[in-house]
Amino acid sequence: MFSDLNRVIDTVVKDRGLSRAVVIEALEAAMLSAARKKLGLDYEIEAQFNDDLGEVELFRFREVVEKVEIEAKQITLDEARKIDAESEIGDELGEKIDTAQFGRISAQMAKQVIFQKIRDAEKENIFNEYKDREHEIVNGIVRRFEKRNMIIDLGRAEAIMYNRDQIPKETYNPGDRIRGYVTEVRNTTNAPQIVMSRTSEEFMKKLFEMEVPEIAEGTVQIVACAREPGQRAKIAVASRESNVDPVGACVGMKGSRVQAVVNELRGEKIDIVPYSDNPATFVCNALAPAEITKVIIDEDNNKMDIVVADDQLSLAIGKRGQNVRLAVQLTGWKLDIHSESQIKQIEAKARRLYKRLVKVPEHAREILIKTGYTSINDLAEAEIEDLAAFPGIDETLAEEIIDEAYAIKITGEWPLPEPEEEEEQIIISTAQEALAAAHELFDDSARTSAAAKEAAGAPAGGKLPELHKKPAAEAPKPPEPELSPEDDFVIDVESMPGIAGKTAQFLIERGYNTRNSILRASIDELSKVPGMGIALAEDLKEAVAKMKKEN
Repeated sequence: MFSDLNRVIDTVVKDRGLSRAVVIEALEAAMLSAARKKLGLDYEIEAQFNDDLGEVELFRFREVVEKVEIEAKQITLDEARKIDAESEIGDELGEKIDTAQFGRISAQMAKQVIFQKIRDAEKENIFNEYKDREHEIVNGIVRRFEKRNMIIDLGRAEAIMYNRDQIPKETYNPGDRIRGYVTEVRNTTNAPQIVMSRTSEEFMKKLFEMEVPEIAEGTVQIVACAREPGQRAKIAVASRESNVDPVGACVGMKGSRVQAVVNELRGEKIDIVPYSDNPATFVCNALAPAEITKVIIDEDNNKMDIVVADDQLSLAIGKRGQNVRLAVQLTGWKLDIHSESQIKQIEAKARRLYKRLVKVPEHAREILIKTGYTSINDLAEAEIEDLAAFPGIDETLAEEIIDEAYAIKITGEWPLPEPEEEEEQIIISTAQEALAAAHELFDDSARTSAAAKEAAGAPAGGKLPELHKKPAAEAPKPPEPELSPEDDFVIDVESMPGIAGKTAQFLIERGYNTRNSILRASIDELSKVPGMGIALAEDLKEAVAKMKKEN
């Protein structure tokens, strides 16, 4: 064996990051395998590393007997005493084997066993190291791409980031540094497989934990998170201490903390909303920046009907439904968004529906409509206890209402006919009366004019001249201010008085972020930006007009 095997072991331990015991175990296993290859499998052989000699010693053990029956495992007393003079019948005698007798083939086998054992030990070591880092953020370097999957060098191991775990529109090249969240560590046959992700919601939570000390300490908690990676995200935060503002803690001074997370996610917009134990309040917060007018809760179906003003409908739904989708993910409630005009139509239809029912008392119809019972399905699927909670409805009547609605749902036959459109008829008759009065007035005027012309000598039967309505004079447009490009500069819209963060974003998105663009815009155009209004638009133009470019 090597005379300086200790030095070789120390080198392997240092280079491969293995423990000394693991390397020695590999050497012992290799020598044992070589010995059995040379001597056969019947021999009882043990391998032990001698630290003092710096070599692996092999020992063959045989039982001392009077007559040998199994030569590989037994030895006579006379032969045993030649090795150890104190040997007796029944003793186990150990004899050192000379390793010099092993040939080249045995040495090659020992070498393969050593390499295999060291590889297995390295694999186990790496698995244990990264198993402890599962569900944490790690840094690495992009090495290559395999079928759009990214292979990342973590130092002692390689990780894979599947295409589905990469943020859309993000581009990386080999050699770029990357940060990701370890979702899973699997111990496979060849090597540990480390799976990383940048689209996971946990990745965003960990980034906030790194940037916000209050979250790391547990004072502020991220209760829920919803993402559409690369586009927009919402997180709901709560504080364990009443004197700590959870939203302010996550935003940071001048938005520094949240901006660090946004930069890491390559510009993904993040809405931070306060969490509430009240589901309705939580949903209203989640749908920000839209303002909610009314919420109707259906706990049995885990559903809410949200009513917003007509001008807030598009804001509540968001671009391609993004805002409401994220709110659904964040809160876990099914949400239906309605405008006030849509609700009025639904309620009007429901009133006509109730007029065709026999069992529902008139005094209870309006309150049933306002609480969301606007269709036959709503009544047919209602619980007796829920309807009995309304004034004037007991459990017996509630059961009759449900039975009536269920029969209509199944058969399609209504107890009463379709009511007449009274309101529309009133409007139509009123309009007809007004039109008749106008015709009568016109006829009186024509007759008076004819009489006057006849008195003046004009023929009574002559045709009246065609009447043309004189177009109203258009109000003169205010002259457009003369604005020089040299005086133009970028305005910090968020710092302007009365301009909230969301309103500032809407102004910037519409191009109102320079002095000239704001001054050129009319009050009406600025007031249509969500969150502005006439008064705020006037104040903004007045404030910007007073600003001058700094030299």
